[in-house]
Amino acid sequence: MSKKITGEPVDHDHEIDARGLLCPEPVMMLHKKIRAIAAGETIRLVATDSSTERDVPRFCEFLRHPLMGRKCIDGHYLYWIKKRDA
Repeated sequence: MSKKITGEPVDHDHEIDARGLLCPEPVMMLHKKIRAIAAGETIRLVATDSSTERDVPRFCEFLRHPLMGRKCIDGHYLYWIKKRDA
């Protein structure tokens, strides 16, 4: 899974590679990581499970973390999530 994903550059501090993982694993990884980072930092999540198109925006809305961007490139779903201020 070393394929480089390209797209519009969005600054991020952390990355989660959830390629090949199925629901609910990508969101569980996101939840664990977002608890471990500082407020204001951004995570880029890369996934291949199409259910993330529904799950990631709902996660962000429910926990009030801004979804800074999202993109689908060749079956790879990319999300940029900023940890909300405390």
